[in-house]
Amino acid sequence: MKFRKGRHREEPEINFIPLIDVMLVILIFLMATTTYSRFAELKINLPTADAEKVVEMPQSIQIAISAAGQYSINNQVTTFGSQEAFAAELRRAAGGNNDPMVIINADSQATHQTVVNVMEAARLAGYSKLTFATQTGK
Repeated sequence: MKFRKGRHREEPEINFIPLIDVMLVILIFLMATTTYSRFAELKINLPTADAEKVVEMPQSIQIAISAAGQYSINNQVTTFGSQEAFAAELRRAAGGNNDPMVIINADSQATHQTVVNVMEAARLAGYSKLTFATQTGK
């Protein structure tokens, strides 16, 4: 047997440079081909407004909501007992019109629930044309 005395055995090396090159190429490929779709976004269509005034105004029901939560239909103060009772008040205010425009004039300090109550009552009454009145900030 021939033993090599005095010679050191070389330890095997692992060369990481080719591994880093391959990982870098894979990373660049993934970044270039990945689509970044956002599933949490809300897709909304923002309303547009025209500066021209409407010549003919369809029959409408004006509903005002104060900051204190008081309701009025066509400038007549009314109470909100239930949504069904308020829907009956809306039908009475509409008269013979089957589908009038319901215009909600809510105070900026009115709660969200008071506006939702009016919207639900209009739905129960069968009225599908709802809009909100605003004023320009001058």
